[in-house]
Amino acid sequence: MGQTLTEKILDDHLVEGTLEPGEEIGIEIDQVLAQDTTGTMVWLQFEALELEEVQTELAAQYCDHQTYQFDFKNTDDHRFLRSAAGTYGAYFSRPGNGICHNVHKENFAAPGKTLLGSDSHTPTPGGLGELAIGAGGLDIAVAMGGGAYYVEMPEVVNVRLEGELPEWATAKDVILEMLRRLSVKGGVGKVFEYTGPGVETLSVPERTTITNMGTELGATSSIFPTDEQTREYLAKQDREDEYVELAPDEDADYADELTVDLSDLEPLIATPSMPDNVVPVREVAGESVDQVIIGSCTNGGYEDILPTAKMLEGREVNKKTEMIVAPGSKQASEILAREGWTAELMAAGVNFSEATCGACIGIGHVPASDSVSLRTFNRNFEGRSGIEDDSVYLCSPEVATAAAIKGEIVDPRDLADELGDLEAPGFELPDAYDGSKADIIAPDEAVDDGLVKGPNIGDVPLKDALDAHLAGEALLKMDDNITTDHIIPATADILKFRSNIEKLSEFTLSRVDESFASRALEADGGFLVAGENYGQGSSREHAALCPMYLGIEGVLAQSFARIHKANLFNFGLVPLAIDEETYGKIEQGDEIEIVDDVAEGVASGKEEFTIRVNDDWEAAAHLDASERERRILAAGGKLSWTKQQYESGEGGAQPADD
Repeated sequence: MGQTLTEKILDDHLVEGTLEPGEEIGIEIDQVLAQDTTGTMVWLQFEALELEEVQTELAAQYCDHQTYQFDFKNTDDHRFLRSAAGTYGAYFSRPGNGICHNVHKENFAAPGKTLLGSDSHTPTPGGLGELAIGAGGLDIAVAMGGGAYYVEMPEVVNVRLEGELPEWATAKDVILEMLRRLSVKGGVGKVFEYTGPGVETLSVPERTTITNMGTELGATSSIFPTDEQTREYLAKQDREDEYVELAPDEDADYADELTVDLSDLEPLIATPSMPDNVVPVREVAGESVDQVIIGSCTNGGYEDILPTAKMLEGREVNKKTEMIVAPGSKQASEILAREGWTAELMAAGVNFSEATCGACIGIGHVPASDSVSLRTFNRNFEGRSGIEDDSVYLCSPEVATAAAIKGEIVDPRDLADELGDLEAPGFELPDAYDGSKADIIAPDEAVDDGLVKGPNIGDVPLKDALDAHLAGEALLKMDDNITTDHIIPATADILKFRSNIEKLSEFTLSRVDESFASRALEADGGFLVAGENYGQGSSREHAALCPMYLGIEGVLAQSFARIHKANLFNFGLVPLAIDEETYGKIEQGDEIEIVDDVAEGVASGKEEFTIRVNDDWEAAAHLDASERERRILAAGGKLSWTKQQYESGEGGAQPADD
């Protein structure tokens, strides 16, 4: 039996385990990336491991989330990150140069390589044949030190693309269709591998739009084969020598298969407030629109903004609608400017923003109260835009631009009929991606040779080894689909404390219960209780680190998102799965005790633990963990465990000499 493309790349990088779905595997990592809100912890943890330099082929540090530097704390973080990159041998992308996924795709992503990134949308370069996975920052630090990355071998699902996109349908509609079919939980434990004759009709930037939002399906990763489209893209980036032909075997065996006929797609839109609330645009047409934003790592490329510019040529944005273009990279901005499209957009009434994550995480361009915002982003979780009671829709640049022209949601096909002279802009690449590289500092160009820490940069907190007896109050009971934005928001007032865990922890779960942090500190121990898919969304390890700092011992949930569950292990919090009946019976404020000797049970491989609630009733809770994860949990977290491994010579690179 032949191999899938995913299996081929994993097999080529396998250092431990077997490629059987559900089995834990360890793989060698070629490239790593970090961004500024996760990167500070990555480098503080790397420093704590006492390593001399990066061991991967390539490491890149980007500054893309808090680029406006509205507080010295942000600027201090960026200075620290530059100093860490220079000290340990990583590339550094300066603030304003663009979003990590876009800049990495332009400069470093390569077919057949493995990439691990401390951002959930790291799978973006799967569009050019790189197997890319998002993970918590501590996993990135360990990989940079030469350690393997461990993950449960995913099921590989064949998504067969047929036909060709009709006018006004886009790659964004492909992934929205996937979300409509499968939901935000439909990709958990899976890699989506795209095949079929429709693949060759899509350019690399279109493919990366699809792989980027595979994260919203909960997928471990998404990947396309390579072909002439891949070669052409790399050639335009002056990197054709990195092209490698990659494809699954003809007799590859997939866990599942689904077919998407591109010819049948129409403009789609995700309605508030979840990416899988997808309907045809015509079903919500007529809704007044106050704000339109083109950009993000999903649709912020030159190729995404050009259709907007073409549609607005000779036109103006509706007087009741504000429109912003936020490019994914400075390269995109520069090429658009050289071609005159930036001036065309400004003449139409568009506000041109810096290349940043910004509005996507609620920093800048926060919607007005009781308003509707159409965005070409990847997430519309409630409150993520920076205002709690928001109404954010997700769509393609074409749908968003049509709304900006009309002042209300409209299918662009209907707007074209109404205006008579509006043509479908199509999709095209520039002649060359010839933007400046001035904002990327290579390791041999480093301007720092030591760490520079401002007063807001704290230490990495550590947890003691796992106790035998765990008991405490159910401090908070939550619903399904609690996101990492709920656990640690990424708004401007909070984001600046990402390198100061003591202060950041004050905001833990504040969007669910403002009193939680203070109650947790007073309780000195306790549990979180949640429904299904707990911890979906961002890779931010702070969503585990801050509850640990507040004294939380474990989480009882019906199910966990992949990255967040790994982060719970990494910081010594016990993730226990409970059934629907048990979840329904537990009330906030109940006293919970794990009856068993937890430390002994974790170490011995025990899978079922008994919880006692209010000394009144008992239920089963399950620990799904590999032997390695159990050792990490027993040690109190991955940092302590990894230092032990390095000291014993089992963890890859060795610590630096004193």
